[in-house]
Amino acid sequence: MKTPLTERWLSVDEIAEHLGIKRDTVYKWISTKNMPAHRAGRLWKFMKDEVDEWVKAGSAADRSMKESNK
Repeated sequence: MKTPLTERWLSVDEIAEHLGIKRDTVYKWISTKNMPAHRAGRLWKFMKDEVDEWVKAGSAADRSMKESNK
């Protein structure tokens, strides 16, 4: 298991590819859904484990999708 200190920071393109979404969606989720992201100057960086936990918690789910599952 990787420790947080050895895990590499991912770029917007890398996290988008990891999640199977477009980079525009990443930026939208940062601003509207509190996606875990860290600013490094002008760039956004991500820890894969933080994003995976955020997704598993249901934070990335579309609100209309949640309502249709009721």
